[in-house]
Amino acid sequence: MIPIVAGGAPGHFRLSLTKDLCVGRIGDLFMFGGVGLASALAAVEAATGRTTIWAAAQYLSYARPGSVLDLHVTVPVTGKYNSQARVITRLGDQEIITVNAALGSRPDSPAAQWSVMPDVPPPADCPEMLLRWARDPDDLNSLFERRVAHGSFGNDRGTAGPSPDGIGQLWVRHRDPGVPIDRQLLAVMADFLPSGVGNALGANAGGNSLDNTIRFVRIVPTDWVLADIRIHATFDGFAHGRLHLFAQDGTLMATASQSLIVRMH
Repeated sequence: MIPIVAGGAPGHFRLSLTKDLCVGRIGDLFMFGGVGLASALAAVEAATGRTTIWAAAQYLSYARPGSVLDLHVTVPVTGKYNSQARVITRLGDQEIITVNAALGSRPDSPAAQWSVMPDVPPPADCPEMLLRWARDPDDLNSLFERRVAHGSFGNDRGTAGPSPDGIGQLWVRHRDPGVPIDRQLLAVMADFLPSGVGNALGANAGGNSLDNTIRFVRIVPTDWVLADIRIHATFDGFAHGRLHLFAQDGTLMATASQSLIVRMH
């Protein structure tokens, strides 16, 4: 999904930023935070030949459509089973996002899952999430279908009053069935966490991510992904929350957490 290309040196990659990798109001589009994280995962996995276990992004600045970003990968530690790496994404001299990651696998280790997918209606029985603001028809939102399994989102956020527990659930899928469910796509979906702020507060609210940490578990084929969003608290203009991404069969594929600036619209 993220079209990075090799640059002119080992560990150097480039990303040409198109509208479908951006969000925002018409005339004010910027790179979606999950795209920044996903592109870093694509770069670091290409550089190491290993899959991501964990990655943490710190968002520092914005990039606009038409920009060409440079991603620089360094791998300070490479062991028998895992590597520790860092990706710095720049627009010219401006640092946009920094990502630290661990990669690798230990295939002979035991596998188990204790997190349970919430009991929600299937996607076909859930209303589509519609966005209230005017937006570019070619932005990143156009790539995804989202259905509200629990809570108030999009046009309906704030209509049900504050959530008693800060919990909301969305079914999410890419509109192109040929796009695989992989780490990059899950990293993009994980950045839908700020949409849970309006549901939690019972207001027309959202947020800008300060960071995004994602941990990958077992990725399995699935048509839809359930995003179980839980906003823990808001204070001093910031919110903190976490998100679990489940396959339709209940497999936990990833878990993510964020802190973000609360925006009251």
